[in-house]
Amino acid sequence: MLLPAEFEKNMRQLLGDARFEAFSSAMDEQPPVSIRLNPLKTALMDDEHRKRFSQRLGDAVPWCEGGFYLPQRPQFTFDPLMHGGVYYVQEASSMFLHTVLRQLLPDRPVAMLDLCAAPGGKSTVARAALPEGSLLMSNEPMRTRAQILGENMQKWGHPNVIVTNNYPRDYVKAGLKFDIILCDVPCSGEGMMRKDAGAVSQWSQALVEQCWQLQRQIVADAWECLADGGLLIYSTCTFNTHENEENIRWCQEQLGAEVTGIDVDHSWGITNSLLPHFSAPVYRFIPGLTRGEGLFMAAMRKSNGGTKADNHATLRNKAHKRLSILCDGPKQPERKGKDLLPDVSEALMVDTQKQAYPRCELSWEQAVAYLRRETIALPPEVPRGIVMVTFWNIPLGFVKNIGNRANNLYPQEWKIKSTHIPNNYDETIS
Repeated sequence: MLLPAEFEKNMRQLLGDARFEAFSSAMDEQPPVSIRLNPLKTALMDDEHRKRFSQRLGDAVPWCEGGFYLPQRPQFTFDPLMHGGVYYVQEASSMFLHTVLRQLLPDRPVAMLDLCAAPGGKSTVARAALPEGSLLMSNEPMRTRAQILGENMQKWGHPNVIVTNNYPRDYVKAGLKFDIILCDVPCSGEGMMRKDAGAVSQWSQALVEQCWQLQRQIVADAWECLADGGLLIYSTCTFNTHENEENIRWCQEQLGAEVTGIDVDHSWGITNSLLPHFSAPVYRFIPGLTRGEGLFMAAMRKSNGGTKADNHATLRNKAHKRLSILCDGPKQPERKGKDLLPDVSEALMVDTQKQAYPRCELSWEQAVAYLRRETIALPPEVPRGIVMVTFWNIPLGFVKNIGNRANNLYPQEWKIKSTHIPNNYDETIS
């Protein structure tokens, strides 16, 4: 892979010759493909389908329960199980958040904010790892990216998730206090160069300078929203020390942050601090040394805030009064003429899958047609009216069955647009 000369020079200096050679060789390899299962959705499948699905999985991702590598990259677009929230396609290194949360969370419900959450991978990790009864606010400042975040969190289907579209400073103004805040901050993207040519073309030293300054502003705002004793998790997908160790040192010196260690297995290949004379516990994932893309993560405690986290009712009340909310649980049905049409979120949310609607199991071909927002025909024995359609017992959404056809109620903005349809389901997951 042809990398910017200045970047290569910086990386050799950062890693040393031996580690740089391992990194450089890995950058010419195909990146590993990985997914993370949704335990609430996989539980809905019967034993036969669960076994069939599990046969497609490769090695487990060692630092994340439910994370798996795949032997090769399938055609995810045409897998109804992905659209139904059975799994999330996620880079393996970023799943390390699971280990961090499981080791550092208290054994009680908590309130968590994912401040820069789109497209939603780490929010789905967090939601699956948080203690039962916890509340997650998943936020994205950019409107178009926030819409994608909202779609992914609705498909994941876990309860007690609020998706918002605000800047970090808006949370400060709203006066909300959280037990945990994840700052997966915008960065120069060096860790994504192997899988994203755009990360290579956009890289410059000027971008690095711009990013580390923005990152400190975001963390400073987040720190104000963190309760006394709360946990702030800082994450980037880049390699340089300006955006990583130097920012953590700044948090120690300027915010009084206490960097907290995580127990890791030596076999995972995680690298610690690469900044001279800085030995606080931080965690680096480097291609060639770890089985994944580039990631940096550190966890920090706040010990001098003097404030408690808001309870969930207070958080919801403040948020709805002062923040831009995209979704908070299933959306209300929409009145169209004489019909009251349920929102797709009612089918996708696990805790709302009641027997209020008749269900119809679709074949793969029918499910793809449904996800392409085409008209489908249901068997004659299916009742007329609103019907929940499923694939492998996983709800996908609703149709209005009028007998000779079923009107498709899948969201227009979610539909599959690709026309390169595989011949059968096995081609999508093999």
